[in-house]
Amino acid sequence: MDIREFDFSLPQELIAQEPVFPRDACRLMVLHRKTETIEHRVFRDILHYLEPGDVLVFNDTKVIPARLFARKEKTGGRVEILFLEERNGTWECLLSSSRIRPLQVLVLEENPLFRFEVLERKEDRWILRPFFPEGTTTEEVLSRFGRTPTPPYVKRKDIPLEAYQTVYARVPGSVAAPTAGLHFTEELLAKLEEKGVRRVMLTLHVGPGTFRPVKVERVENHKMHEEWFSLTPESAAEIQRAKEVGKRVIAVGTTTVRALETVALRCGTITAFEGTTDLFIYPGFSFRVVDALVTNFHLPRSTLLLLVSAFGGTAFIRRAYEEAVTLRYRFFSFGDAMLIL
Repeated sequence: MDIREFDFSLPQELIAQEPVFPRDACRLMVLHRKTETIEHRVFRDILHYLEPGDVLVFNDTKVIPARLFARKEKTGGRVEILFLEERNGTWECLLSSSRIRPLQVLVLEENPLFRFEVLERKEDRWILRPFFPEGTTTEEVLSRFGRTPTPPYVKRKDIPLEAYQTVYARVPGSVAAPTAGLHFTEELLAKLEEKGVRRVMLTLHVGPGTFRPVKVERVENHKMHEEWFSLTPESAAEIQRAKEVGKRVIAVGTTTVRALETVALRCGTITAFEGTTDLFIYPGFSFRVVDALVTNFHLPRSTLLLLVSAFGGTAFIRRAYEEAVTLRYRFFSFGDAMLIL
């Protein structure tokens, strides 16, 4: 399968630079797979498409303030640090500068007492050894100096962390938001509950790989990034019960899809699970769990677009995206939403 099938032209002005307020006032494109028809609504209208007993599955991961700004100790050159993971007393990070060398020292802009020694590079990641005042934890450093880790296509760097966080975020660990969930408000969730729509949580910590385009020509040759997730026994039982009585399981976001389908593939059924997934979903994939999907409009050649195309049908999704561009929908993380039924 040629990756060029999943490319499209997008005017730069359609890349949303800030969230809509209120969150559920964004536009909603509704795709009906059986009839291949499209409706245009407002996101809060999602209430009309869900039925009592349906199960909405959310990813309750919480974005951490993972972006830091530092200076090279010798030259003063500015370096943006994206914290990914702490391991054995070192930090795994992405660095904005291409002129980084081992043994260089980076100093936080806000406080020179917080320093990093560059140890080595592993593929696209850098390993840094932090030197902090005694007793200072990584969590404290990120809380004090960290900023919102919005993706590269969002040019504004002053987005408050709360704006890049779902209203139900609970478990810290992501460096990118599960953006399909950004459209839900407390009021909309309450109305869904009143209608009898069930709410179920899982946790998948989103990594930076979610934004990376597929760079190989053949889709099948792409290596998917790995992410940790957890599905509790209570959540698994709720989902399994819905499947048994013929109710729909509606995934909020591609991260939720990957988690649920990973469990089904590895365990043969929906059951409690904790571990990692590198499941790559592209056209031809057979879905075992997810019956409907809430998602945003994604980057060309991205694994997210491939997953959505697998779920909605490549030709139908291509037509929907063309219509979205024509009608000036807002794209990517802070953009409008799509409901695929």
